[in-house]
Amino acid sequence: MFSPSQEELCALNKEPVKYGELVVLGYNGSLPNGDRGRRKSRFALYKRPKANGVKPSTVHVISTPQASKWKMDCMKDDPNILQVGSVMGVEDKVEHPSEQSVAISSKGHHSISFTLSRSQTVIVEYIHDKDTDMFQVGRSTESPIDFVVTDTISGSQNNDETQITQSTISRFACRIVCDRSPPYTARIFAAGFDSSKNIFLGEKAAKWKNPDGHMDGLTTNGVLVMHPKGGFTEESKPGVWREISVCGDVYTLRETRSAQQRGKLVENETNILQDGSLIDLCGATLLWRTADGLLHTPTQKHIEALRQEINAARPQCPVGLNTLAFPSINRKDVVEEKQPWAYLSCGHVHGYHNWGHRSDTEANERECPMCRTVGPYVPLWLGCEAGFYVDAGPPTHAFTPCGHVCSEKSAKYWSQIPLPHGTHAFHAACPFCATQLSGEHNCIKLIFQGPID
Repeated sequence: MFSPSQEELCALNKEPVKYGELVVLGYNGSLPNGDRGRRKSRFALYKRPKANGVKPSTVHVISTPQASKWKMDCMKDDPNILQVGSVMGVEDKVEHPSEQSVAISSKGHHSISFTLSRSQTVIVEYIHDKDTDMFQVGRSTESPIDFVVTDTISGSQNNDETQITQSTISRFACRIVCDRSPPYTARIFAAGFDSSKNIFLGEKAAKWKNPDGHMDGLTTNGVLVMHPKGGFTEESKPGVWREISVCGDVYTLRETRSAQQRGKLVENETNILQDGSLIDLCGATLLWRTADGLLHTPTQKHIEALRQEINAARPQCPVGLNTLAFPSINRKDVVEEKQPWAYLSCGHVHGYHNWGHRSDTEANERECPMCRTVGPYVPLWLGCEAGFYVDAGPPTHAFTPCGHVCSEKSAKYWSQIPLPHGTHAFHAACPFCATQLSGEHNCIKLIFQGPID
């Protein structure tokens, strides 16, 4: 589990350098209908054979009544279309936008455009950057998107029958730019380039001019980032949620997700991702794991070994005295006859039984026959997504009220992380199914009874 450094490992195996991985919170190892192509629960970012990064170059200021029409023609029909801005470059004032637009378009360059008024538009031209690789994340299935992300349904009940009527995730939500040289620093920016290699902002977009004279802006529902204090370890503590601008600056949160007024600039923080950074796209939250961090994370084989170890101890139902067993990882969504169940108020583990109902309690609450505590009674599920574990400890704790089981330190870590919910709320949630956590500590230590031989 504890291997050589990322660079040594890649050189040894002659594999491409891995920058890191994005893992979508709310899925236990794969999407409910299976991972398909660019739509999956986990996406690895590898060094590309050829750099595809871009960097800002010339800024073109177009001043005529026709200025906004050209970019409006390029604009995609997206309810979450961007509120974006410009970047540094050499300013070039143009009086004939049609000629300039054709020139920029014919070059095949990326661009960020924003409309100051009906008579003035600014286009920031981007040129190739041989030192970086760019990866784009969003809801769109168009080719510029490397990792397709859709809205996460609490409880992982996201299937063909569960449709989001109006997604809040932008089609071109964000881009991650990685340095091609060690230490392979990864930076996040709000907004992604569309199929026309353009990021568009409208006249009503929330945008501003920085003190140095350059423009910047935010996406409609915002790209929020939280860096944990102390990295992604059992000792980590939650950081503060911030908003990332299109140019990569860090701001305090707006009053609500889509408010026109931006937060305050946080000058001493950066858009550099670290192991354990969380990225919220208003509908889905992603966990960033660095390649070096993953080398110290339990693997699927390790989690399977822990499952077999628990089952080998032959835990028993203290009432029915039947042997309990966690189902295999590839059957993690099917309740089986030997499935362990637990009372989440006390932690006592039983087999399934149909007694203990109380007329004065909720439908899913029962009275534990061992200690008479009343609380939720649910099947236990092993947390199979290794990327969510902060250590390699045995699965001894369950989240409440969903019953997903993982190590003590992993359970306590996620129990204290406030995740964005809706337009301005935050709450802790199970990383394996996105269910909002409840109870005194959001998780409970499980009490297994060994075999009576």
